[in-house]
Amino acid sequence: MTTLKRGLIIDVNLDPIQGSETGKIRPCVIVTNNVYNERVPVIQVVPITAWSEKKCRINTNVEILPSTINGLTKQSIADCLQTRPIDHRFRLVNVRGELTTDEMRKIDNALKTVFAL
Repeated sequence: MTTLKRGLIIDVNLDPIQGSETGKIRPCVIVTNNVYNERVPVIQVVPITAWSEKKCRINTNVEILPSTINGLTKQSIADCLQTRPIDHRFRLVNVRGELTTDEMRKIDNALKTVFAL
């Protein structure tokens, strides 16, 4: 199994959901630190969803362009407001790739807004 690390994009089964939560199998970016990721099965992820003009204007969303490095095939949005914990032993489906340092910096800034840090 691949070592799970911060910035890695993984496909995650987010079902079942409740209310307005993001669901189905979708790519997510790991945002917990690597020490935590190595020691516990529950990691924190940010779901990645389809790009739209409306979603792009929300300051807690981060635009991600497709690349061979990140494994995405279309322009997408990391929805930092939908951050959630998952148990990777049961929800991990596939490893796609990883984000650049610049993309992770943008996600960090969005998370600071979400969590008022």
